[in-house]
Amino acid sequence: MTYQIRGLDPADFRSMFDLDEADLADRRAEKQIASASTGFPCRVSLRDAAEGEELLLVNYTNHEVETPYRASFAIFIRKDASEAAEYIDQCPPVFEGRPIALRGYDADGMLADARLALPGQADQTIRSFLEDDRIAYIHAHNPAHGCFSARIDRHDG
Repeated sequence: MTYQIRGLDPADFRSMFDLDEADLADRRAEKQIASASTGFPCRVSLRDAAEGEELLLVNYTNHEVETPYRASFAIFIRKDASEAAEYIDQCPPVFEGRPIALRGYDADGMLADARLALPGQADQTIRSFLEDDRIAYIHAHNPAHGCFSARIDRHDG
């Protein structure tokens, strides 16, 4: 089974870096500086920010469906992330070295299956999800903090 993982569109966030604290707060967001080179995973570039990089911490609706599984949570966006990363049949750097919670949804946005992939197991677990015809797409989350990491779609090659 072949799959695609794509980062979020940076255009959706770019103008937010020009906002002041009050305007960001109105949008449930704030600017931060990465205090380490791990632990600040960017959802555009799909890699961790380097220590000292400017970030936005924003509330993001990652599962915008009209089901009980509608979801939003805080995510990081690197200021210098200029284009959405794309990975075909491989996992992005943001999956490396961490467990990844994978949630498989059907075409109606209902949860069909969920599994935890330990470090190094994400690719294998994604492929096993895609063997199930009920799974239309997969969401990856960081299980400790619960934040959305990326959407995984079937890829037609």
